[in-house]
Amino acid sequence: MQANVTPNTEIQHIIFAGWRCQYGARKSGLPTQVQAQVVAGLAAGLTQKEIARLRGVSPASVRTVVEALYFNLHAYRATAAVAEAMRRGWIAPLLLALMISSISPDTPAQRHRQPSRTRTPYSASRLIASQRGSEGV
Repeated sequence: MQANVTPNTEIQHIIFAGWRCQYGARKSGLPTQVQAQVVAGLAAGLTQKEIARLRGVSPASVRTVVEALYFNLHAYRATAAVAEAMRRGWIAPLLLALMISSISPDTPAQRHRQPSRTRTPYSASRLIASQRGSEGV
């Protein structure tokens, strides 16, 4: 299922930003370790600045890697690059994290709740009635 992977290529795996990434040597049909980390960061929804902060490099370095990834994956956007990387088998979400989040006992508590009112609503007629009552005293 892996396209363009040269035989006898040693495939290595890392985990970055909640994604399992495989990488190999240059010209092997696999991403380098840096490219794998960057595409995993994009898949996790991180910005280029956040990826740079996690990797300890400058945002310009990440931008250069992203541009190379777009070229190699024939993509124009991050979502297309992530989809193609997943199709090629370069990255995969950690199944353990998905399973734990789906069976978490706190699932109802994680749902969005409507905000409760902190101010008492007043109607105009009620306000006028209270003002008239204070005038007669």
